[in-house]
Amino acid sequence: MSQFWSPLVHSLTPYVPGEQPKVSNLIKLNTNENPYGPSPRVLSALQAESNDALRLYPDPNASELKAAIAKYYHVDINTVFVGNGSDEVLAHTFAGLLKQDKPLLFPDITYSFYPVYCGLYDIEAENIPLNDRFEIDFDGYHENNGGIIFPNPNAPTGQLSSLPEIEKLLQKNTHSVVVVDEAYIDFGGQTAIPLVEKYPNLLVIQTFSKSRSLAGLRVGFAIGQAPLIEGLERIKNSFNSYPLNRFSIRGAVSALEDQAYFEQCCTKILTTRDKLTSQLSDLGFEVLPSAANFVFAKHKERDAAELAQILREKAIIVRHFKQERIQDFLRITIGTDEECQALVDVLQASFTRD
Repeated sequence: MSQFWSPLVHSLTPYVPGEQPKVSNLIKLNTNENPYGPSPRVLSALQAESNDALRLYPDPNASELKAAIAKYYHVDINTVFVGNGSDEVLAHTFAGLLKQDKPLLFPDITYSFYPVYCGLYDIEAENIPLNDRFEIDFDGYHENNGGIIFPNPNAPTGQLSSLPEIEKLLQKNTHSVVVVDEAYIDFGGQTAIPLVEKYPNLLVIQTFSKSRSLAGLRVGFAIGQAPLIEGLERIKNSFNSYPLNRFSIRGAVSALEDQAYFEQCCTKILTTRDKLTSQLSDLGFEVLPSAANFVFAKHKERDAAELAQILREKAIIVRHFKQERIQDFLRITIGTDEECQALVDVLQASFTRD
């Protein structure tokens, strides 16, 4: 460790992202990227943006993108915040809205960046256990809190909480901010954005990385009532006034404009997800119900780490978590039909050989 680090750096346990190996012919099913490229309209917009204007700073408010998001979700532009990926939006949310005198509540099995942010911003946290079916049980979220955050669908389990369940939580918890992290909502759930107008403490966060195939552009956004958004803007403008570059703004706007392509890609992913779920079940896996672009599965007899290694040897990588409650599971991103079939073939061959 460096003698020049601040005490804060010494105390941090950083987030570990999924691998990005530089291997040819790799089937990459570990980081929940979309297997289908961006809309052709996005690619054309990015090419057009490659011009002399790149010498100029981008719009610090990303007004064009905020207007497009507001139009798409039928909300006022003053209720929209944008950032460099949903991770940056989440970071500003933790710093600006969730650092309170009481503990922040989130599930014990959830997005592993949440405890990292708590360490970075010195936020007291309390983990609320998922139930025996790995579902979020909102009855366990007590009122003595400084905020609540959870993904919907949850990650890495893929389980979905219904809007009535979320609204019931909002009705019970009116004194602190409730953040719904909807990175995967387009793959089988209903967004909580329509509830924003009714609940001033609700913030909904989404990303263009998954369903819009723009992970490489890093675009995320939040929708909440104006006072919450103003708080996020104050944090953003105290940190980086230009979080989105010209390509990110134009690419995201163009993605929203091509609804047909978006729906086509989502439909293909859902169809492949259903097929893969069935095939894994036939091979002896327990697959949790998924509303995301991945499945969370454990085999009834085989060790998850061993299966992940078998797949890796065939240039197929999936995500294995070592956390105690989920160490028997693999998280498998939904790729193309061909990629998922290759995964099934390797697993089937390994079972037959044994």
